[in-house]
This record gives sequence, C-alpha cells and structure tokens, in this order.
Amino acid sequence: WSQARRGCRPAADEAFTNSLGVVTVTTMDPAPVPHVDAVVVGAGFAGLYALHRLRSQGLSVRVFEAAPEVGGTWYYNRYPGARCDVESVDYCYSFSDELQQEWNWSEKYATQAEILDYLNWVADKLDLRRDITFGTRVNSAILDETTLRWTVRTDGGEEVAARFVVMATGALSAAMTPDIPGLDTFGGEVYHTAHWPQAGVDFTGKRVAVIGTGSSGIQSIPLIAEQAAQLYVFQRTPNYSVPAGNRPLSAEELAEIKAGYPERRRVSFRSGGGSPHVAHSSPTLEVPPAERRAEFEKRWQLGGVLFSKTFPDQMTDLGANAEAKRFWEEKIRAVVDDPQVAELLIPDDHPIGAKRICTDSNYFQTFNSPHVQLVSVRRTPITAIDATGIVTTEAHFDVDAIVFATGFDALTGSLGKIDIAGRGGERLADDWAAGPRTYLGLGDDGFPNLFMITGPGSPAVLANMVLGAEAHVDWIADAITYLDENGYAAIEPTPDAVDNWLAELAQRAASTLFVKADSWYLGANVPGKPRVFMLFCGGFGVYNDICADVAASGYKGFRLIPA
Repeated sequence: WSQARRGCRPAADEAFTNSLGVVTVTTMDPAPVPHVDAVVVGAGFAGLYALHRLRSQGLSVRVFEAAPEVGGTWYYNRYPGARCDVESVDYCYSFSDELQQEWNWSEKYATQAEILDYLNWVADKLDLRRDITFGTRVNSAILDETTLRWTVRTDGGEEVAARFVVMATGALSAAMTPDIPGLDTFGGEVYHTAHWPQAGVDFTGKRVAVIGTGSSGIQSIPLIAEQAAQLYVFQRTPNYSVPAGNRPLSAEELAEIKAGYPERRRVSFRSGGGSPHVAHSSPTLEVPPAERRAEFEKRWQLGGVLFSKTFPDQMTDLGANAEAKRFWEEKIRAVVDDPQVAELLIPDDHPIGAKRICTDSNYFQTFNSPHVQLVSVRRTPITAIDATGIVTTEAHFDVDAIVFATGFDALTGSLGKIDIAGRGGERLADDWAAGPRTYLGLGDDGFPNLFMITGPGSPAVLANMVLGAEAHVDWIADAITYLDENGYAAIEPTPDAVDNWLAELAQRAASTLFVKADSWYLGANVPGKPRVFMLFCGGFGVYNDICADVAASGYKGFRLIPA
C-alpha cells in the first residue's frame, strides 16, 4: 500500500481507490513481447533483399529502418553529383530476372535519385513495406542465453524477440564531422554530404567552403562551383579519381545488356570486384609499352574505380603500380592549367588504388575556374571556425556556407552505435576494441544467430556491394534452412575460426599495396580507431568460393547448437 501511495508500483499494475481512500493494487501481466523468426536492421539494398529472401522461405521478419523510407545510404546521400561508381546495369539486383528485364537505367552511372527510385520500385513490386517499420532506430540487441533468442529494442520503446538478427546497417552510413573549435559559433549554413536536405540547397551567389576531397567532395565540388560566387576547397589528402565518362544508355544498348545478363552476372560473381570487366591476363611490365598504354587508356575510357584492375599485379607490385600512376598523372596535368595546383591535386603518399579510386565528372577541371581556390590543410591546417568563416594557420576565409565532405566511420561505425550484447553479456563494442572480429565477415564468436552483411572481414566495399549483399543474404538464408532441416537452434563461429580468419585477412592484406595508405579501409580517418585492415582483399570470386566451401562441409568453423 505504501509503495502504491508513493507511486512506486510496477508499471504493469493498476491502482484503485475506494471510498475510504484505501488504495488496492491489481497486478496485471505485462504485455507479451512479439516474437519473429528474424529482425533485419536497415532497409537499403541488403535489408530489402534479406526481407524478401527470408520471407519467401516462410520466415516471419521485421525490418527496422531509421530513415522515413527505403534506400539506406541512398536515402541520405543526396548531395549534388551523388552517383554510384559501379555501372548502373551491374549495381542492381541479380536474384530476379524479372527485375533485371523490367527496369531501364537511363545512364551509365546512375544518380542517387534514380537509385532511390529503383529501390522504391523494388519495394513496391515485392510488397516489402508491410514488414518495415520506418523512422525507427534500433538501440540494442541483447541475447538470452537460455532461449538463444535476441531481444531487440528500438528508440520508440518497442521490443521484439527474434531467433535471428541480421545487421544490414551498411558499410558507409555512420557519418563523421571533425571536431573543429568554434564550429558551433559559425553564423552561416552548415551541411554534411551524408545528411543533405531533401529539398536541396541553392548556393547561388554565396561564398562556400567544402572541407574534404574524398568521393562525396569530388562528386559535389564541380556542381557547387557552378552556383557559388566563390568556392574554397579545403584538402587534407589529395585523392586519385578517374572520370566517369557518364552518358545516356540507349534502348539498343540496354537490350543487348539484358539479353546477356546471365553471362554478365556469372563473370561478375567470379571476378575480383563484382563487375564483368576482368583484368589483362599478363603482368604489367611483361606487356609492351604501347600495348600497356592502350590498356590503361581503355580502362580510363571505361571510367571509375576499375582503373586499379587494369593489370593483375597492379595492387601487389610497386613497379606495376608506378606505371598506372604515371599514366594517371599525365592525364591530370593535361587538364589542370596551373602546374602548382596540379601538384597539390596529385597524391604523393600512397600507391594508386590503395585508397578507393574516386569517380568524377570534371573535378580537376573545376580548379581552372578563377572563383575556385584550393587550400591545402596539410600545409596550412584549419585551426578554428568562427562566426564568419574558417581560420587556418595563414589566413581567414569569409564564407556563407560550409559543406563537410568528411566521410564515415566505415564498416564498424553503424554497428558500434547499437548496444549488442552476446554470451555472458559481452558487448560487441568491447569484443571489437582492438579491431573487428568476424568469421567470413558473417558473424562473431559469442554472438550466436547474429549475422552481418557486407561488413568487416568480407570484401564489402572492395566489390560490387549489391552482389556482395545478395551473396551474404543467400548464404545466411541457406544456413537457416540447414539449421531447421537438421534440428539445430543456432549457429555460431568458433573462437579458433575467428582468429584464423583474422590472420588470413592480415596475411592477404600484407601481400598487397593496400596497407601502404592511411585509408578508411584501416580506420585511419577515425581518431583512436585501431589501425587494422578490415577487408578481405583476395577477390570477390575467391571469397564466394570460400563461403560456399564452408557451407558444403557442414559449416566448418561454426558451432551448430542442437534445438
């Protein structure tokens, strides 16, 4: 009675006061937590396919998506010039020939808007929205070791119990803004390329600063320059970028591609990067100079990231890499008028391809415009931001708007925002304190029935992310079928399998040039993040073979837990 009077009764109890003022408490059973077979976190390419595939094999599925609609990273990244750097006809689902045949891409490299239209079309066609809760962020996923079920809690207070949790949270979705003193005092407009206003931004007549020259900066800078009265580009590290050579796709070209999709997809799944364009068969320096140059030119015309795969040894041999770099430098010096500006734009601290090669449209030519100024923050660091602009060690730049194109806490950042607790209450964040621990990039020991899609330990961003997501979802779905057909409740990597996989990742990376760059592949862009190469760099086809072999052997490296 005293507890009830003080308001300390359990929330599920109900109190009634009679005419004498005596409070009686009736205890009510708490509302039952709904149970589903699987919770999927994220409704981008990976999450949508996970929902479709798991649902099609009779599982009950709930999807939680923080955005108000489908799309994942393609919902948020609306900055000017946002495009995919994989050809449109490859950067789309392959699991359904009906989808492949019905959708018509308008350009070689699709814009963000067209990719988002495509994902909305797929969601409608497959009736996916009825199982997605939008505008809802997952706060935690906690394992009950007794039942081997996960309790998933959202920021809206909802709880769902699930046998399986599939993290489709994206490799590039945890945006980073540098901690610059005085940023909160700036009196103008502030934007981040990863959280662009849906209505767009008009920079006409304004003085604009763009901080960062990674992919989003390189794509947006030419278009911002078309509007701005003055554009200052603050560059810490110059990046390699290859022109997209973007163009419309004709009806005849699309028809030819669609007719050849079976072979195109077969080659893509067997390739190093998930695209149908394979490298030259011979090592770089064994090819005569004229033929070598012709091969580089062919890849240059193809456009984009595939330039790093012109020859098979380009990412393993410094001499071979130097040939590709020499060709690239000639191209850039030919289009930048001021030799001193060109020198600033050409990387001198890492091999070409050791960081992801960007894809651009007239990026380097933009610096020929008199109202565009390149500022090297390596030479003159930014020290502060004040009410009217940006302060470096040498100057003050008066600006009306600041655009942060400063990238992401890649691969682990999104998972790190969720409180994930496995066996013994161990937090995934603690288990990954020295770097991410996974087996095949699909799961971690101590976290049964928790799956990750295109995360650390897999090829992820080194390959076509759509095909990578399909391969992971198919593997997960097949594993669940295997569990159910053979009387198992759960699947969990063994500690030895995780340790051996990490050793293999490190060994493969050490034999390449990837480790010779301070890239976000190693977490080098995040202060305090362990410097670990987080990806499988042995090629998409090789990785797919490894995963298939693990499954065919009865899931070696995994502990299968009886029901």
